[in-house]
Amino acid sequence: MKNRLLFSLCAVAVVMVSGCATVADMAGADSATLNAAAAQNYSQTISTARSKGVLDTSSNTYKRINSVYNRLRPYADQMNQTGQPFQWQVSVIKSNELNASVMPGGKVVFYTGIVERLNLTDAEIAAIMGHEMIHALEEHSKSKLGAQALTDLALGIGLSSAGVGEGGAAIAQIGSQLGVGLPYSRNLESRADQGGLMLMARAGYNPQSAITLWEKMAKASNGGNASFLSTHPSNTQRIEAMRKNLPAAMTVYNARGGK
Repeated sequence: MKNRLLFSLCAVAVVMVSGCATVADMAGADSATLNAAAAQNYSQTISTARSKGVLDTSSNTYKRINSVYNRLRPYADQMNQTGQPFQWQVSVIKSNELNASVMPGGKVVFYTGIVERLNLTDAEIAAIMGHEMIHALEEHSKSKLGAQALTDLALGIGLSSAGVGEGGAAIAQIGSQLGVGLPYSRNLESRADQGGLMLMARAGYNPQSAITLWEKMAKASNGGNASFLSTHPSNTQRIEAMRKNLPAAMTVYNARGGK
């Protein structure tokens, strides 16, 4: 029984690496559909923020975020290999939250808190913006949907053939999340970090600022978060990986004359 279940989970891990986006397509979550759904959800999110009076459209923080966004956008469009043109949008929400997010198709949300509480430079804002844009460009939401579909399918097959009861099924669900789901999510975060370095460098922002950004984040979170039960790498792991990827990004940045 254990061997069959383990085989099913291993099969999921292998396919996740190579075909999650394809599985999402097969499940009806193709790029066009996801982008359209995201656009609708994004519109509702912004409408709600506006009605609550927390949609920032005029502050200096808003202007700085938009300036960075407009500078990165042409290079993000050049990198788009999804087969779908993006209707990029960025909105700024008045909130102390240290966060930013992106929906499929390039719908970005920034919270003023992450800029103001961390006293970010424009280049550090670009590190966040580039990270979020890469999530959209590499369709990480789509990949996660495909990964979850594969996990559910393999667990269903494995548990059925092994005759596992409800208690065993619950344990297997936890095991698949720790062994497949969360590490896979952390891998996507690492890819967004790496791609974000290159994107900001192409736009003329010093990629070294990505490291200072996460040093500020680590300090704000009292030294970092544990990565084992997180969808994100720890701040320390993040900084170490960025230092390894920094030379390639600096080559791109310096080729522009450092500006």
